[in-house]
Amino acid sequence: MTIPPINPSAVLGGDWQIPNVADAPVAPADGGGFGAMLSQQVGKLSELQDTAAAASQSLADGTATDASSVVVAVEKAQLAMQLAGQIRTKGAEAINDIFHTQI
Repeated sequence: MTIPPINPSAVLGGDWQIPNVADAPVAPADGGGFGAMLSQQVGKLSELQDTAAAASQSLADGTATDASSVVVAVEKAQLAMQLAGQIRTKGAEAINDIFHTQI
């Protein structure tokens, strides 16, 4: 008894198609890619930290008009920093796993 192949369109319905490898995104020719994306995200993290620091300073000076917006800015910066720390930790763990892989 042979098992017939599964047709994804029949299972999922609609015009579902298996993606073609040739359609996959490629790194830009200008040398961008992961390094550029990482640099951009670190820049955004720095902007969030600067915004939170300025908002905190304005709250301390008494010039802030909305205390809740200051709290939101500080929380955004804190969450972004925690995420960056987790990404750094996962990256370091992945590199250690690669280095400890025996061939």
